[in-house]
Amino acid sequence: MIIRRGRVALAAALATALAGASLAAAPAASAGGGKSGVFPSLRGNLVSYYDFEHPVPGDAGRERDLGRSGTTIDLVNGGAALRVRDGSRGQVLQLGQVDPTTKGNDDRKAGVYSATGVPSLHAFNAARGATVMGWFKMTGVNPSPNSNTANPDDVYNAVGLAGLLSGTSQGHDVRALLEVIDVSGTLRVVALGRRVDSGSSQTFAANEHWRSVLPQNRWVHLAATFDYDTGAMALYKDGEPLPGFYTVKGDPWKLADEPGPHTTSATDPRGIKIGGSYPQNTSEGNPCNCRVDGLMFLDRAISPWEARHQYKMARH
Repeated sequence: MIIRRGRVALAAALATALAGASLAAAPAASAGGGKSGVFPSLRGNLVSYYDFEHPVPGDAGRERDLGRSGTTIDLVNGGAALRVRDGSRGQVLQLGQVDPTTKGNDDRKAGVYSATGVPSLHAFNAARGATVMGWFKMTGVNPSPNSNTANPDDVYNAVGLAGLLSGTSQGHDVRALLEVIDVSGTLRVVALGRRVDSGSSQTFAANEHWRSVLPQNRWVHLAATFDYDTGAMALYKDGEPLPGFYTVKGDPWKLADEPGPHTTSATDPRGIKIGGSYPQNTSEGNPCNCRVDGLMFLDRAISPWEARHQYKMARH
């Protein structure tokens, strides 16, 4: 009997070890098998997720969405060539300005646009919250020279990272955005959000110098959260809150003018922009000379502990 129990115990131990080895060999749990992994509490709210390892079959110039919405994006002005290898991160997205001296439409960026709204992004229609987060690495001169002006010394006042367009956007206006922008003469990493399509935006700006938040040639995990019901916004760097301040006084989202719960406009976003504005490629604006990976759009504001755990799960 003792021998029998020993064999049972040994068999159980072997089964546990094999299961553990199998789990260890598998990629981190994720929506759709993305390499970066998704913290379990976030999976139900993950609307769109891009790891740039999943080209559309037969069209490598487009990237599959590993989130629940299935919103395919375009790799603009470069197609499959915008995917490059970056050490342990595997394939990532390389974006940037191509010709700073000519007004044109050749900036390398990504996204999707529809003038009638993107139906697959319906989760952000009348939404109470949103989160935009991902990995970013500055690889060139930022901000870029302004190719839309004749002055060779003129530069853009912003560096576009990633954002969700509003329901009436021309390719620039946003509902939720991560970017670097001039705030009263100083460039800062910001979360910029708009609740009502026809209304004003609010900006939450990090106190820390933007080059400290996004040092050259180093991967940084950033997250921006938007609570449209309460007006609260937040920024996170590598899983930790970035102290900051609101740039617009008063009530730009007009929360006091109507009873709650408050939501965004009941319109489908017109798309997603990554690494600059106008994903439909009709104009240039705020290009980012940078690499992007593990980009996520969620339909609620994540909590500080979720930002911390997502960073820990996704880091390489």
